[in-house]
Amino acid sequence: MDEQLAHIVSLARSKFEQTPPDRRLLMGISGPPGSGKTTLSTLLTTTLNHSFPKTATFLPLDGYHYPRAHLDTFPDPAHAHKYRGSESTFDGAAFLSLVTSLAEPITSSTQPISAPSFDHALKDPVENAIEILPTHRIVVMEGNYIMLNKPPWSSIPPLLDIKVFISAPEPVLRQRLAKRHLAAGLVDSLEKGGERADFNDIPNGRQIIQQLVLDQGNVIHIGSADDAAWAPLSSSST
Repeated sequence: MDEQLAHIVSLARSKFEQTPPDRRLLMGISGPPGSGKTTLSTLLTTTLNHSFPKTATFLPLDGYHYPRAHLDTFPDPAHAHKYRGSESTFDGAAFLSLVTSLAEPITSSTQPISAPSFDHALKDPVENAIEILPTHRIVVMEGNYIMLNKPPWSSIPPLLDIKVFISAPEPVLRQRLAKRHLAAGLVDSLEKGGERADFNDIPNGRQIIQQLVLDQGNVIHIGSADDAAWAPLSSSST
């Protein structure tokens, strides 16, 4: 197992074993677009389920994109659609509400909690596509803005038991994003994929790095999932 992943898994196992049976262990993975948040979150969820079967589940922020119909109600709809993926085009308040619910004690009357997913073919969220059961006592959530130091996002980090920030050099992020946009059919060449990344993804990534929470306890900083070194870069109280 990669050293960084092993470090986080070991920490999660230890913290989960100390978590009261009526509580969930909430893990947050943040970082700029293209940093490998989904890759890391999926690996963590799978690995933790090997240790604690059917206990961990994965919750991405993507389902909290505002639907295109809602963007039409913005003061400048054209701008909102053009910059979809920026912080203002996500329903941060709804995501905070979900995390708050997950942080509440689990009782005999606790019901499954539903969350939306994102359908890339429809280019819109799908309501109630993800079900978080009372038996899901480890929730690995990931998203660009879940550790942003501005409301409503800044109320999320205090609810997280483990916070991980993953990044890579900007040229690496740009290359990955260009390939991603080409594979998704959003552009017809790598060059145009890079231009698309420069237009929205890279500026969003800079905001995420510059406005990372500064006062919410230890954030584990790691290099990206395909970094050959894959060793903890730092673990600091940022």
